Amino acid sequence: MDRDERQGFGKRVSRREALRTVGAAAVGLAGVAALAMPAGASPLQATPEQHPATQDVNWDGQVFDSGGAVLNLGDWPGFWQDMQHANLIDQFQKDFNCTVQYDSSWPWFPKFAAGGPQNPPLDVANWNLPDLFKTARAGEYFVPIDELKANVPNSKDLWPFAYKNGLGITYLFSQYGYAYRKDLVDPPPTQFKDFWDDRFIGKRATYITSNTLQMVFFLVSSKVWGGDETAVDAGVDAMQRAMPLKISDFTGNMQTLLERGEANIVVQHDGEPYAQIDKGIPLGWMYWTERQPILTQTKTVSRWSQPMQKKLGYALIQRSTDPSYQEAIGVQLYERPTNSKAKIVDNLASKGVANTEAATNLLWIPPWDWYLDHEQEIVDRVDKIFGA
Repeated sequence: MDRDERQGFGKRVSRREALRTVGAAAVGLAGVAALAMPAGASPLQATPEQHPATQDVNWDGQVFDSGGAVLNLGDWPGFWQDMQHANLIDQFQKDFNCTVQYDSSWPWFPKFAAGGPQNPPLDVANWNLPDLFKTARAGEYFVPIDELKANVPNSKDLWPFAYKNGLGITYLFSQYGYAYRKDLVDPPPTQFKDFWDDRFIGKRATYITSNTLQMVFFLVSSKVWGGDETAVDAGVDAMQRAMPLKISDFTGNMQTLLERGEANIVVQHDGEPYAQIDKGIPLGWMYWTERQPILTQTKTVSRWSQPMQKKLGYALIQRSTDPSYQEAIGVQLYERPTNSKAKIVDNLASKGVANTEAATNLLWIPPWDWYLDHEQEIVDRVDKIFGA
């Protein structure tokens, strides 16, 4: 991937300047003199100058007393939520005298869209990139990336690809490829096209079209079989030729398909198969090399959140990018760090994973804006194949 030269890092962007135009458009009061905001008035009733989000919020990285403030966080449910509390949230609440209100009912896009940019349902959200891009296209929902970086001191230690999406900070990631049953597959796959070998007929698996892994699989298929990620016909043809397919809704179920032998080769990200291998399950792993996409954990701060919540949001992302936190998650979930100072834990190092600049140079983020422009066509055509 192209290198990010971090232009503008450390430059404080004025909230008042950055939001003046969009705020005026949102409330339809451009050119009207600012008046005192009535007691109890909602942000949507304010002029741009009166809206709390126009106040500059700068955080220096120090722990502070929030006075019992509530931070609304959108993040994944289940074991992930338990892990977040144990490794991040519980201590964060104590240190900053706050309450983290955890919302696990994904997706986030409908919630943001329902209230509009000035009434964010979440102060901080953890995203899959397609949903993040879709939300960003719908309005000025998020603190701009340069301002976000300037308020998260760990930013100076993150690999440049952590900001390549242009919307939020990626703090953990895993890489795409194929997991396969090593005891049932001989020879092992060595290239992306091997998924379509006749020996895998009826034993191949991917995901429903709303799953990010399937979206990425489709894009890489279009590239490999059609010469470009935008070659939709080639991607559709690839899905047709791969049938019959096992179709999973999420990666945990994909693990089960492999363990039961219902699938011999599946689309996956490396963290979960690596965990299975260490439990003694006879799996092999092959990275895609034609493109090297990653499954990311990416956090944003809502640009129209109240100043205290915004400050807490910066602090939460600061702790999410801390080496100690990222190493702990590496041990538990086989996720990789984006902080250049984090160590690769033994369970990943034993698989050849390295936390070096060279290891991140070729990591690839798909053209999500293009995909969203063509999503309906792709979904309609692929769902007809999967449902046949």
